[in-house]
Amino acid sequence: MTPSLIPAALLEKSDKILFITHLALGDFAYLQNCFQAFSRAHPHLAVHLWVDEVRRTDDPGQLAQLKNYALYDWVDTCPFFTKIYKRTYSPALYRESIAQAQRERYPIVVSLATLRPHRYARLAREIGADGFVAGMKAGAGIFKPHHYLAYRKLDAAISPTPANRKTPGHISEVHADWFRQLSGLEIPSGKRMPYVRIPDRWSQNVQRRLSQWGFTPRDGKLVFINAFAKTKKRCWPMSRVADLIAAMQQRPEWRDACFIVNAMPEELDATRHTLADHGLARTESFSAEENFFQLPAMLRLCDLVISVETAVMHLANAVHVPVVAMMRTKNPEWAPIDKANSTVVTAARRRDWVDAISVDQVLQAIP
Repeated sequence: MTPSLIPAALLEKSDKILFITHLALGDFAYLQNCFQAFSRAHPHLAVHLWVDEVRRTDDPGQLAQLKNYALYDWVDTCPFFTKIYKRTYSPALYRESIAQAQRERYPIVVSLATLRPHRYARLAREIGADGFVAGMKAGAGIFKPHHYLAYRKLDAAISPTPANRKTPGHISEVHADWFRQLSGLEIPSGKRMPYVRIPDRWSQNVQRRLSQWGFTPRDGKLVFINAFAKTKKRCWPMSRVADLIAAMQQRPEWRDACFIVNAMPEELDATRHTLADHGLARTESFSAEENFFQLPAMLRLCDLVISVETAVMHLANAVHVPVVAMMRTKNPEWAPIDKANSTVVTAARRRDWVDAISVDQVLQAIP
């Protein structure tokens, strides 16, 4: 039996556990399987989740967007969470959430935060003052003694990457190893594929959208293109998206295709203007403005997804649609997991951003 950082007797006698993490949609695409497997292995434990907002601010202009973070729509539908802390996006709400969590008197608190893990070690101990606290532990340099002091608050430290590997495997393997360290839980590779259960309401919503665009019925295929990511290093120029669509429309197999160009809500108007300027036929812009599930619902209806390295490419795997993923060479562990349905196009050099990938490279990768 695999040894565990959390004592087996403590897991057995406890009634609840709190996991603290900062989550992006791509993270949760793979961590979801781990939380579900843990809950099934310990059905007597109520699993609570703290979603920390690393962009926390008291700027009123940003609060509305942070409050409506798409991830919350997804985690709210997961039956294995009995409580979720989502109000951490402002300093005042953050302190209120800490006080609320402290009143739970958690017997076990686990931090899965890999960004600034020393801060989350302190947070985990602040919440679980009298409980067992485990968390990520990164190396603390000689000039960072406060990191050492923070890690001393942990009863057990999780290694962020598998100890038996010189280089990390796929991110799903890394996540599975965290839970192996914590509780001896074994999650086989076949159980790590991302999945998403889409409510009928949002499937019907995007079907109506396709009808409004005149994309149903259609003679050609449906292509979804996403060039946006949270950081500029992972974005692709919108002008290149337009050039790609124009080039695909010159090919016999894509001549009658319809194209959906994804955009962040704040970039939607600019995207529409760019597409209009290029005069592209059968091309519409899209954003999941109402609910997260509009995105996977739309992806599921497509024949091909082309995306930069962001959640879209993982969600394409989750809904079993072929994907062409544009990536840097820096983080290969984040490549789409379904190799049979995924083609990865990488920038040539490690220092290159995604925008170093040309239209011709993408065209050559399209199945």
